[in-house]
Amino acid sequence: MNQPAAPSLPAHGLAPLTGHMGQALAEAVHALAQGEFPVGCVLVSRGQVVARGRRRHSSGGEINELDHAEIIALRDLLTNHPDVPPAEVTAYTTLEPCLMCYAALMISGVRNIVYAYEDVLGGGVCLPRERMPPLYRDLPLTIVHKVMREESLRLFKEFFNRPESVYLKDSLLARHALSQP
Repeated sequence: MNQPAAPSLPAHGLAPLTGHMGQALAEAVHALAQGEFPVGCVLVSRGQVVARGRRRHSSGGEINELDHAEIIALRDLLTNHPDVPPAEVTAYTTLEPCLMCYAALMISGVRNIVYAYEDVLGGGVCLPRERMPPLYRDLPLTIVHKVMREESLRLFKEFFNRPESVYLKDSLLARHALSQP
């Protein structure tokens, strides 16, 4: 899989990355506790979490593909912090954003994305941007991957091992997660 190269870490080191990813993982844990697909996202500006989201409606009677953690976090940001410049925001998400979320983050002005676990089924971040239309291709963007990957992987393994979890049960993502040591 064509993963983006990780840029060099900021001078202040890994601690802020793992601290904020830890908060995204906490959102994923809440989603998992509710029987949802364990994806969490926090949006950070100037070192502070300004918005949160977790996957919703991946189980039960109202299943849909719109309530992804990143979309919910973006709605939270726009509703509760419309004054925060999106270019100053870093998205921390426990799963590589899908095409919908990746495009929504970029179009909304978010220029920094940090994710934990690769989405071999539907991840959009690994697509070659030079082949995308100008709207996406020409945006400045920094992507950091595999931050707290193992912690996120544990949540996906737990989800896919639950008999009641049917969402993406026999998918490439499920097989990939369950085959990891």
